Amino acid sequence: MSHTVDNSKRRFLTTAASVVVGGAGAAAVAVPFVFSMLPSAKARAAGAPVEVDISKLEVGQLMTIEWRGKPVWIFNRSLESLQELPALNEQLVDPESDTSSQQPAYCKNENRSIRDNIAVLVGICTHLGCSPTYRPDLAPADLGPEWKGGFFCPCHGSRYDLSGRVFKNMPAPKNLVVPPYHFLGDNRIVVGEDPQGAA
Repeated sequence: MSHTVDNSKRRFLTTAASVVVGGAGAAAVAVPFVFSMLPSAKARAAGAPVEVDISKLEVGQLMTIEWRGKPVWIFNRSLESLQELPALNEQLVDPESDTSSQQPAYCKNENRSIRDNIAVLVGICTHLGCSPTYRPDLAPADLGPEWKGGFFCPCHGSRYDLSGRVFKNMPAPKNLVVPPYHFLGDNRIVVGEDPQGAA
C-alpha cells in the first residue's frame, strides 16, 4: 500500500470545491439583488388590465375607473348626441383623429370608439394634465349656446366634444387619449388590453 500524496489530484479537488462554493455564494448574493429590481406585486397590479361591468350604465351617464393611476371615463352617449358630432368637425383641431398616438387604430373613427354609443377616454387634459369635467348639458350659460355637450377643463378652459376631440383655439393641443380596451360580451369592458388580434 502506497502512502504517497498525489498533489495534482489534491489541487484539482481543492480548485473544484472552491469554484462550486464560490459560484453558490455568488448566486446567493445575485438572486435577491435581481429580485429587488423586479416590479412589486402592487406595481404589477397597477399596470394590469381592469375589467368593468357596464350593465347599469344608462344613456348620458359616465363612470370613472382607475387604470395605471389615471382616471378613465366610460360613458354612454345618446343617439342624438352622436348625430350632433359631425356638425362640430369644422370647429375641431383634429376631427378625423389623425394623430394616431391618441387612440388605437380600431378606434380611429368619428366616434373614437368600438361601439358607437360607449366611449372610453383617459380623463386627463392634453394641455397640462388637469382632469376635465363632464358637461353633457346642451347650451349652458357658462359655455354658450353652441355647446352640444362634452368635457370642459376648469384649469385653463380647454373644451372637448363627446368623442374627446379638442376644439380649435384651446390650450390643449390634442384630443383626449383613448386607452386600449375591448368588450367581453355585451356588458363588460377590459381597459388596458387590445382586442384579440388587434395590432
